[in-house]
Amino acid sequence: MVALVLRDLRLSARRPVEALLPVVFFVLAASLFPLGVGPEPETLRRIAPGVLWVGALLATLLSLNTLWAGDWQDGSLDHLLLCGEPAWALALAKAAAHWLSHGLPLLVAAPLLGLMFGLPAASLAVLLASLLLGTPILSLLGAFGSALTLGLRAGGLLTLLIVLPLTIPALIFGSGAVSSWEAGLSVEGHFSLLGALFIATLLGAPPATAAALRIATA
Repeated sequence: MVALVLRDLRLSARRPVEALLPVVFFVLAASLFPLGVGPEPETLRRIAPGVLWVGALLATLLSLNTLWAGDWQDGSLDHLLLCGEPAWALALAKAAAHWLSHGLPLLVAAPLLGLMFGLPAASLAVLLASLLLGTPILSLLGAFGSALTLGLRAGGLLTLLIVLPLTIPALIFGSGAVSSWEAGLSVEGHFSLLGALFIATLLGAPPATAAALRIATA
C-alpha cells in the first residue's frame, strides 16, 4: 500500500498542472463570491463556511475522472488486481494518494480563503478540523464512484451524479460545525457525526470500490 501511494504521488508530481487544477478552481470559485454578494464583512463571514465547503467539494469532484482511468488504459490496473494483494487495500491506497495530492492542498488554501472572508482564528481552526475529517470522506467516496463508472461513456458525468448525493451529509456537518461555532453553540455533535461518517466510509468504501473494480475489469 505504501509503495502504491508513493507511486501515485510520483505520477501526480509529474503532472503538476493536473494536480494543481482543483486548488486553482477552489481559490477562484471562493474569490468570486465577494464580488457577487458584496463586500459587507458580516455577510461574507456568515456565508464563508458554506462557500468554502462547497468549493472544496466541487474541487475534489473535479479531480475524480482521472483517479482510475490512467491505470485502466495502460493495463496497470489488471496487474495490480492480480498481484496477490487484496483489492480493498488497492482502493484504500488510491484514495489515500488522491487525498494527499488533491485534498491536502485544499487544507492549505482554506485558511487563507477564510481570512479573506473575515473568519477569526478560532473559526479558522474549526474549519480546518472539519475539512481534515471531511475531505478524506470525499476521496474515499470519489474512488468508489470513479471505479463504478470506469470504462463507461460519459463516465465523468456519471461519477458526479453518483458521488455528489453521497457527500451531502459531510457537507452539512462540516459547514454546520463552523456556523455553530460562529453562533456560540457546541460543535461536538457536528464533529461526532462527521467522525462517524469518516469511520463508516473508511470501512465501507474500499470493499465497495474493490467490487466495482472487479466488475469493470471482468
